[in-house]
Amino acid sequence: MKSMTLRIICVLGALCQSLSSAFAGERPNVVWFVVDDMSANFSCYGEQTIQTPHVDQLAREGLRFTRAYATSPVCSTFRSALITGMYQTTIGAHHHRSGRGEHRITLPGGVRPVPSLFQDAGYYTCIGSGLQDLDFRSQLFSSKARSRLGKTDYNFDWDKSIYDSHDWSGRRTGQPFFMQVQLHGGKLRGASGSHYDKLDEQIKNVFGTVTDPDTVTLPPYYPRDPVLLKDWSTYLDTVRITDHHVGLVMKRLRDEQLLDNTLIVFFTDHGISHARGKQFLYDEGTHIPLIVRGPGVQTGARRTDLVQHIDIAALSLAAAGIEVPPAMQGQNIFAPDYQPKQSVYAARDRCGEAADRIRSVRTERYLYIRNFYPHRPHLMPSNYKDGKLIIKRLRELHEQESLGSLSARLLFAPTRPAEEFYLYGQDPWQTENLAEDPDHADALARHRQDLGQWIEVTGDPGPETPDVYNLETEDQMKSTRNEASREAYRTNAELYKRWAREGK
Repeated sequence: MKSMTLRIICVLGALCQSLSSAFAGERPNVVWFVVDDMSANFSCYGEQTIQTPHVDQLAREGLRFTRAYATSPVCSTFRSALITGMYQTTIGAHHHRSGRGEHRITLPGGVRPVPSLFQDAGYYTCIGSGLQDLDFRSQLFSSKARSRLGKTDYNFDWDKSIYDSHDWSGRRTGQPFFMQVQLHGGKLRGASGSHYDKLDEQIKNVFGTVTDPDTVTLPPYYPRDPVLLKDWSTYLDTVRITDHHVGLVMKRLRDEQLLDNTLIVFFTDHGISHARGKQFLYDEGTHIPLIVRGPGVQTGARRTDLVQHIDIAALSLAAAGIEVPPAMQGQNIFAPDYQPKQSVYAARDRCGEAADRIRSVRTERYLYIRNFYPHRPHLMPSNYKDGKLIIKRLRELHEQESLGSLSARLLFAPTRPAEEFYLYGQDPWQTENLAEDPDHADALARHRQDLGQWIEVTGDPGPETPDVYNLETEDQMKSTRNEASREAYRTNAELYKRWAREGK
C-alpha cells in the first residue's frame, strides 16, 4: 500500500511540474465535455463490444483517470456540485430538480459558479454543443430550438449572464474562452421502443450499422432478456455517437488552430441510467470516465488514485491561472503539493418524488454504503424510472418469478441492508455484501466512522422537511404535462409521505 502511494506521488510530481510550466505563459482555453447518463464504456476503459476512437485518442494524447467518481449519481445535483466545486450536500442542492418553484435555494456566502470566476478573469464563457451545425443530440439544429445554450440544471438561484454565448466564436480576437460542451449521451436512447428506433436511424446514417444486441455483456444481475439486451446495445450506440461528436469538436479546435493551447476535460455526469446505475451509489451509478488533455499534460498517462468530479472545477481554474476560492471543496489534483485522497464520498437524496437518503465512502480497497431508509426497497416507486421499458420488463420478469436469485435479491428485496460493504477487485459489480463478515469488521468500523465525520464536517443537512417536500413535489407536478404521468407521480408522493409518517 505504501509503495503504491509513493509511486502515485512520484507520478503526480512529474505531472504537476509539467503543468505548472506549461500554464505559466499564455492563458489556455478550457473546454469541458459533459456527457449525460454514461458510464466508462469506452474502449480505453476496457469496453470491447464497440470502438471509441476519438475518446481513445484523447486518452493517448492526455491523462486518463481510472478511479474518478461522481459525488452524486443524478444530473442536477451532479451539475450543481460541478459548477461550484462543492459537495451538493454542503450547498443545499442535493435534492434532484429542487429550488425552482416556490421553494428557493441560494448559494452560501463565498460560493460562486465557476463561469462567473472565469468571466472575472477576462474569459469568454459559453455552453453549447461545441459545433455550429449540430445540437447536443448530434443532430442538425432545429428551427424550433428556442436557444442553442447547453444544459445547466442547477438547483439554486443563478444569473444567466454567467454565460456569454452558446459558442466561442463570438469572443474578441485573442480572448481565451471557457466552453462547456453539453452532450445528451445516454439520454439519446430514451425510455421506449420508439426512442430506440429513432436512434437506430441516426446510428445507421452515421455508422452504417447498429450494435448487435447479442454481442453485449451485461452486469451479472441483469438477465439476458431481449428487451434488456436491445436497451444495452442501444446505449452502446449512444456511446458511439458521443465519441463521434467528440471527434468533430476536436477537429474544429484543430482546424481553428486552437487545440495546442486548450485544456480538454472529458467526463460524464454519472453512470448509465438503469436499475442499479443512475441514482445509486454503486460503481454503475457513480464511476465516471475522466480524461484530461492539453498543454503540459503527459501523453498516454494513467492515474489510479481516487478523485472526485468536483475536483474538475479547481483544476480548471488553476490551469487558467485563476485563484481557487478558499471555500471550494474540490481540489486542484495537479497542484505541486497535492496529496492523493485516501477516500471519496457520494450522496443520493430525493429524485423526483422518490425520497431517499444514501451516503457512501470509497477507499482503495472498499466501498461502504449507508442506507438511511433500509425498510424501503431498492426499486422504490418512481415515476421517472418506472416509465422506462427496461424497468417495466424487470418488474414483469419478477412477477413471473423468472429472474435469477441474484437479480431478485439485489433489485427486488422488500428491504435493504442498513449498511453495505464491498471489496474492490474481487467484487467489481458490488454483489457480495461483507457488512456482517467478521473478517472485515475492523475495516467496516473505520469506514462507518469516516463517513460519519464527513457528514458532520461538510454540513450535510440530510432530508427535506415535510413542508419542503410538499412544495417541491407540487412544483414538479405542475411542470408535468402528461396527465397519466402526473397522477402516477402524485400517487407515489402520497406513498412516500405515508412512509415518512410511519417511520419507514
